[in-house]
Amino acid sequence: MPLSDPDAFLPLTPVTFEILLAVAEAPRHGYDVMLAVERRTKGRINPNPGTLYRALDRLVRQGLLEVTDEPVVERGEPRRVFHLSSLGERVAAAEAERMADQIGAARARGAFRGREP
Repeated sequence: MPLSDPDAFLPLTPVTFEILLAVAEAPRHGYDVMLAVERRTKGRINPNPGTLYRALDRLVRQGLLEVTDEPVVERGEPRRVFHLSSLGERVAAAEAERMADQIGAARARGAFRGREP
């Protein structure tokens, strides 16, 4: 599969999916991505800075994220600001659809026994 095919990236790790979700809300610098992930997952996913920045760099290399041309200066330090590429949007949507299919299959088999996931 060519790397422009969103399915070639699936399944995503939970951290990768959460990063894409965070950046889909708004362009963010790395620390802000980390806070958004922690906030959205209520602390269930708490990436350490090394893991987060390696993941951000990998996502840029893969073409799922892009970096703004001009860094934002915050508290006297330049920060790279990340935003979703069009491929990143398609990959995040494909992963959400894949996960929804899995949840639908689990519900159809009674896996949740009356509870919502």
